[in-house]
Amino acid sequence: MDGKLIIFSAPSGSGKTTIVHHLLQSNENLGFSISACTRDRRGRAEQNGQDYYFLTPDEFKHKIDADEFVEWEEVYVGAFYGTLKSEIQRVWDSGKHVLFDVDVKGGLKLKQYYGDRALAVFVKVPDEETLRQRLIGRGTETEDSLSKRLFKVHFEMSFQDQFDVILVNDDLDESYAKAQKLIDEFIKNDIVPAKATVI
Repeated sequence: MDGKLIIFSAPSGSGKTTIVHHLLQSNENLGFSISACTRDRRGRAEQNGQDYYFLTPDEFKHKIDADEFVEWEEVYVGAFYGTLKSEIQRVWDSGKHVLFDVDVKGGLKLKQYYGDRALAVFVKVPDEETLRQRLIGRGTETEDSLSKRLFKVHFEMSFQDQFDVILVNDDLDESYAKAQKLIDEFIKNDIVPAKATVI
């Protein structure tokens, strides 16, 4: 099987992770790409090799030097996240296509690296107020952290036209259906929409 990659990226609060989880449950031919990171595990719930590959900063830097990452980024000082080449191969070796839930910069790097083997989808909400309300609804944001997140959203939105598809997540069930149709056409027929197609 020629393995393919389906990349979902979005500003925080756009619903990308919810869509990715739905697609994983609905498609046996998709395997999730587990990211590597240098942050600590959050409690006992997070498992190494299941939620993330938890590495020390030194281990991460060693893998950078050994060219083991497709993409990586220092998100905050000393906090690294990335996608290991071996992880993509692991999913392909299992006979599945790779599904990603990554940040905007990571998504673009993956698309650039794999070209037409990858479908890059940017998920966004209809307007900023909707996003603001979703972030407030999580109950995890202070006024300061909300302001920082919204600033980052503006920055990330500036990259949307570099993706193959812009999926406007207004109605979740509709978004599920649109995402499924995109994947089906990409896997079965090699159809990659014209750059920045809005659906």
